[in-house]
Amino acid sequence: MQICNNIDTNEQGVLTFTGYSTVELAEKYGTPLYLMDENKIREKMRTYKNAMEKYFGNGAAPIYASKAASFKRIYQIAAEENIGIDVVSAGEIYTALAAGYDISRAFFHGNNKTEDEIAFAIKNGIGYFVADSQSELEAINLEAKKQGKVQKILLRITPGIDTHTNKKIATGNVDSKFGMAIATGQAHDFVGMALEYDSLKLCGYHCHVGSQVFDAETFIDAVDIMMDFTLEIKEKYSFEPEILNLGGGFGVRYVASHPELDIENSIREVGEVLDAKCRELGVKKPRIMMEPGRSVVADAGMTLYTVGTVKQITKFKNYVAIDGGMTDNPRFALYDAEYTVINAKKATLPKNYRCTIVGKCCESGDIIQEDVHIAPPQKGDIIAVLTTGAYNYSMASNYNRIPKPPVVMLSDKGDYVAVKRETYEDIIRNDV
Repeated sequence: MQICNNIDTNEQGVLTFTGYSTVELAEKYGTPLYLMDENKIREKMRTYKNAMEKYFGNGAAPIYASKAASFKRIYQIAAEENIGIDVVSAGEIYTALAAGYDISRAFFHGNNKTEDEIAFAIKNGIGYFVADSQSELEAINLEAKKQGKVQKILLRITPGIDTHTNKKIATGNVDSKFGMAIATGQAHDFVGMALEYDSLKLCGYHCHVGSQVFDAETFIDAVDIMMDFTLEIKEKYSFEPEILNLGGGFGVRYVASHPELDIENSIREVGEVLDAKCRELGVKKPRIMMEPGRSVVADAGMTLYTVGTVKQITKFKNYVAIDGGMTDNPRFALYDAEYTVINAKKATLPKNYRCTIVGKCCESGDIIQEDVHIAPPQKGDIIAVLTTGAYNYSMASNYNRIPKPPVVMLSDKGDYVAVKRETYEDIIRNDV
């Protein structure tokens, strides 16, 4: 059952999360309910920060990929842990600003930033744009000139790496919608163009290969390709990057069959290759950044639901319907995401009931997990879905006019609401 060290059971056989009874939390806050382990979030941020400083040196730093979970409290924690953030919309920038985060430490991503978003970001002092295309370079330069500023940028470069992950979360292939490809020669032209603009300051490169990577090899391949690219650009344009951002993508264990990842050791392996490669090519070692998102918050999260109906289709399958579903967790519907599911009230009982966990939406595809084994459920039981801290709250919707659940943080100092439960009034707030 244990796929993370913040999950256990108590003397009553009830599932606990970072020491808290999940059944008591469900009774206190209602369901559906997002739980987030603040200590685990801080632990992961520190793991990245300490390992990167140790093995990359030269001002290396983690940048939290906030698309994984974006709300005010998460930006405050990032600030308290002294790490940067990446943002992918004006909405995420606005949220970070509202949280009091120093936006000069933020990196603005996205493959189609609008003119309004570009203007908003520059006006509010965004640290860096990660420029995705040549047309975007022109738009950023025009707006920076209009505001009388010189804007720092990185260029998103596509290294052409196949990570063998789900194609919907792979981003490093030559034909990715993100960035400019090295293999086609367009990345080289991209650099030349960036260097010509007088209202842009080119600071380096960004690459990202995808998600759910469980070893260092993919990042080592990225270092190898990006440093070769660095030498080619040095020889062509006499430019060497101050920053090389390797993106994110380290995997997390959603189910027991997934491997365990040693983040520090993986970073050590990448660091050793980077040092050797820089010596081999005779290029300056850039300041290395990485953008962990999922691996910071995923196993810091858990979602609780209440069982509504248990239905048996004789000789076919069993359905357990919960009071949430694809509105608070669309990941199974999007890409058959795997999860560990537990009947929280009966966490120590034999898991001999095979069923499909389904939501309440009017969609046959509203499924949380198929063919899982849990302790026999009944109406009113609490179903816990583990490792939901990433891409659950941030992807939640109001489909079928269902309010979004609250986010409750769990810490040494107690439990507290970070995001309130939506009301029906919230759902119609913008209707006219």
